[in-house]
Amino acid sequence: MYKVIFDANFLLTPFQFKVDIFGGIESLIGRFEPIILSTTIEELKRLSMKSSEKTRKYAQSALELAKRCKVIEVKAEPGENYDDVIVRIAREERLIVATNDSTLRKRLRKAGIPTIFLRQRAYLQVDGYI
Repeated sequence: MYKVIFDANFLLTPFQFKVDIFGGIESLIGRFEPIILSTTIEELKRLSMKSSEKTRKYAQSALELAKRCKVIEVKAEPGENYDDVIVRIAREERLIVATNDSTLRKRLRKAGIPTIFLRQRAYLQVDGYI
């Protein structure tokens, strides 16, 4: 069974674009274990307090959705941002990453890590070899 790390912006997808991310991923790769890093939960909590009203609402909903995921406790190394942590953990554990962040997807592609992302605001697609 595959393990898939969800980043913060991917957890906002169901609320922004009305896409079932869990069903969509399962139809792409079969049964999988959804994972969220503790640093991603921190990022969502920060968004739920500081951003625009709409983003705060989405972030709070994403935190509820994150309860369906297994949480992996991680610490950011000095100088690491949220994306750096995702890349490091995905590389170490050989995990798939679900993200819509194009910059992060490019970094993951260079590292040989498969990604799942939203295509044309309507459906999910896999990039890389699983």
